[in-house]
Amino acid sequence: MDLRPRHQFDPWSSDAERFDGSGINFDDIDFNDPASIFKALGGGGPGGLPIPESQSPDSVRRTAKERRDRIFASYAKLHDILERHEDTIQKRWAKKKKAQRLQILLKAWPNMAPNHRPDFEAFLKESEQQRMLGTKYKEWFMWPYINQEDLYRPRLLPLLLNSRGRHHPCTFAGIDATNTKFAFVTKAVVPIFLNEHTMILNGVDERQPDDYGKLLSWDEHPSNFELAMSQRQFLPGEGLIVLEVQDRLLSFLVKCCTEILHEIPKDQLLSSSYPVQPEPHMKEESETTGFDSFAILAAEAPYRVPAKLDFGRIESLLGAQAASSEDHLWSLREDPNYFVDKALELQEHRPETLKDRWGKPYPVNEEVLWSRILSSLVNTAYMEVEVYNELHRQAKELQGLQEKYAKAISVKEDLPREYLRALLKFRFYLYQATKGVLGELKQTVMSSPPMRYLSCRAQGSLRDLNEVAVAFNPHHKMTPVETRLVWLLRTLWEDGMDLFLASQPIIVDELERLLETEKEASRMISSYVAGLIGQLSIITQCMRQLDCYQPWARSFETLNLDHEDSIQAAFAETSKPWAAIARATSEKQGRFHSLVRLGKPASKRFFYPVDKRRTKENVEALRSAEGNLDEFWKGVDRIMYKDANNLENTFVRRLLTQSRSLQRTPEWVESPAPCADNKGAKTTVANVDDLIIPFSSFFFGLTVPKSEPPTPSPKIKVKTRGTTNAPTEPTATEQTPTPDLITDNEQPTFSVDARSIKVFRTLFYNPNITSSPGEIPWSDFLHAMTCTGFMAEKLYGSVWQFRPTSLDVERAIQFHEPHPKGKLTFMMARRIGRRLNRAYGWMGSMFVPEK
Repeated sequence: MDLRPRHQFDPWSSDAERFDGSGINFDDIDFNDPASIFKALGGGGPGGLPIPESQSPDSVRRTAKERRDRIFASYAKLHDILERHEDTIQKRWAKKKKAQRLQILLKAWPNMAPNHRPDFEAFLKESEQQRMLGTKYKEWFMWPYINQEDLYRPRLLPLLLNSRGRHHPCTFAGIDATNTKFAFVTKAVVPIFLNEHTMILNGVDERQPDDYGKLLSWDEHPSNFELAMSQRQFLPGEGLIVLEVQDRLLSFLVKCCTEILHEIPKDQLLSSSYPVQPEPHMKEESETTGFDSFAILAAEAPYRVPAKLDFGRIESLLGAQAASSEDHLWSLREDPNYFVDKALELQEHRPETLKDRWGKPYPVNEEVLWSRILSSLVNTAYMEVEVYNELHRQAKELQGLQEKYAKAISVKEDLPREYLRALLKFRFYLYQATKGVLGELKQTVMSSPPMRYLSCRAQGSLRDLNEVAVAFNPHHKMTPVETRLVWLLRTLWEDGMDLFLASQPIIVDELERLLETEKEASRMISSYVAGLIGQLSIITQCMRQLDCYQPWARSFETLNLDHEDSIQAAFAETSKPWAAIARATSEKQGRFHSLVRLGKPASKRFFYPVDKRRTKENVEALRSAEGNLDEFWKGVDRIMYKDANNLENTFVRRLLTQSRSLQRTPEWVESPAPCADNKGAKTTVANVDDLIIPFSSFFFGLTVPKSEPPTPSPKIKVKTRGTTNAPTEPTATEQTPTPDLITDNEQPTFSVDARSIKVFRTLFYNPNITSSPGEIPWSDFLHAMTCTGFMAEKLYGSVWQFRPTSLDVERAIQFHEPHPKGKLTFMMARRIGRRLNRAYGWMGSMFVPEK
């Protein structure tokens, strides 16, 4: 499969030839003068590297010492103030009004940037040439988190005071360097140049403060060179920037404290009148709202102590996403309503729906269009199962390696080779996994119903979707919010230099923040696109977790050069089955044309009145829709069997060959009429879920290769009888299992309040018992899930993750918040109930009103 583009400079690429020095007269270069070298290589001109200032070792040592001394003086004072007054500072800050907070901030930091992420704003205001000549916004680039919009809020300044005042400056060296990366890559800030030296900032012993910012010559010891090249420590220019950042920041925080405690004379702040107090507890967001939020965690991250790598967190996110992708495929095969909804949703987001600038529709044949829709539906469902299960497998493997080498991991040493290679491999797979989501964003965003007014179709083709080019509507002038939203989304889907410079985590954070704060932007995002953003955020969060692994994370790009060939070879081998799936579902193969008749929602082919009371007519409609859906998927299975190498060595095949079951409607059976002397007797009707068939009647019973690791079985076990192994292409009649459901243990009973009971009765709705229920507010669903022992966490887009905290289960589960209404329809609630049953064996009878 094609790899995602890399914008990192590769000295072995064909593009690197232009840096080979052809046409350069090396006799004219003074190799003792860095400026001479940079100029010879085209530095200083348009598109070239900026020419740095050169400094001597003595000058660097002198500057580093001055900044270090001020840093430790400010740190000591801030630490002592917080030990005595932190509780008072937090309470006073919380009580102040916005204007009062801004007055304190601007007095401590005059001309503070007004808006969030001022470095982005400055980047868009100035050209590259203007930045190289000397940016007007140096402070905005170097301290992007110091801005009025963020710091006037109740939590962020207290968080920043606590983290910087109670932890040694070396704790933040790596993150301070990361926060200024955008300033470096955009050429707004150019570090000084000093060759053959390394500056020590990471892992400094607090008892030896003179080691902080210490300059080491490579001639003194060979390891000094390795410390710089591996980026476990810093080049002198980088180190001086970090010291400058910390010097100004700690001085600012001391001034904030003295302004908040303005009535106490400065010379009395640390007197015996104010004894040392216990560190006050600052409530987390989840303690206030009842749930965590990715957006809040991302907004608070620059103000907190740097997070540590948490493979448990990564495994939980990817495990829940892998399970969600399997449930999606399961629902597509089981539920005719779900299948139709997803197919029509894809149709609504196709670029073929756009009219050209003259208002003419796309001249596509209906069969061709639905062939594209159905092949895309199947391809996406299968690939998500493959990608997220592979990432989850690697995350669990890394978790084991981290435990294996726990005693050998030290900030002063390289990572164990096996562990390092697994990290780099996982990082590469995450990067490649993003490609699919970015491609879907590119194809669907501008043609989505809420954003269609911004676009028009430039040209079209009956055969090749790639020729359906999308252009901006020339008759519409975009608002600032529209412009910002489109720029962020376009930066993602173009996957070009802007995304490389800004970094994917920052762009995704900014996108989510815009959607959270601007209703106009939120209204422009369809539920389908919100789901894609949610997927992207999960991969991005895993990337961010790896970036937290300091000091080694700074060296991943460099270290990757030694392992790149083997990792790419492993990826090529892993992705061979994925490429086979892609070929089988490609439009050029044309295999799905034969399935259009079976899969196109038309003439009530998938009419599925599951919300109605059971009558003979309704049961026949249910059975007809289920049979039609099964026929479509049998056709898909035959294509995969022939054109995708029988799905060998795939997670999808493993899923299809398991003893998982689809619920089907049994035939209608007339109940006997009640006796004349028993007038109160009720008519009984067959249960809709009494009939069970295999997940795939085509693949069911096929042998799974022993080399493939087993997939965890669901909570509900299924007994099957009469299954056979098929060495040749099987038919539907060759497998006729009669599965029985049995549970591992007696299911628990949950006593919940009336608000939750209403939710669970809708999730596990029985049409023979209750009338058709109404919609469920999302807030009621959150309440019901947290009442039963889950912690709710808002991810990005529409995704919520529910982690069990007081249940006898480990697996987390993800659901999508309905967008934009915020209410679960009956059909949505029914699907959630089905997923809860698959994951945990939950049934409606388990929930009873609390006494």
